[in-house]
Amino acid sequence: MRFVIYGLIGWGAEVLWTGLHSLLRKNFKLTSQTSIWMFFIYGAAVFFEPVVRAVAGLPMLARGAVYVLCIFTIEYIVGIIMKRLKVCPWDYSNAKLNVHGVIRLDYAPAWLVMGLLFEFVFFRLA
Repeated sequence: MRFVIYGLIGWGAEVLWTGLHSLLRKNFKLTSQTSIWMFFIYGAAVFFEPVVRAVAGLPMLARGAVYVLCIFTIEYIVGIIMKRLKVCPWDYSNAKLNVHGVIRLDYAPAWLVMGLLFEFVFFRLA
């Protein structure tokens, strides 16, 4: 059940993120974009629950940094695999701070917030 909850939260956050990003491009329809694959990727946050437990006593920014490292690691591995299979729904190749087109380092603050959001949900569900 938590897999589904994390998947839906991630999907919703992605719709909000891409919709707000479209505003920066002066698309006042706030068009969003996502992929069904992303539901499963966000749902996989359930496998990081042991990490959440392990860092629970750390200060918030330290926990957030751990979450960013975890997210970047998974984003990189999954992104590379999905690129090879030609099904990767994101491509950061044109971004300045990208790693092999599958990670944007400038997204670290957004991933920190997302990690803390998942942490919040985890402790409410546990």
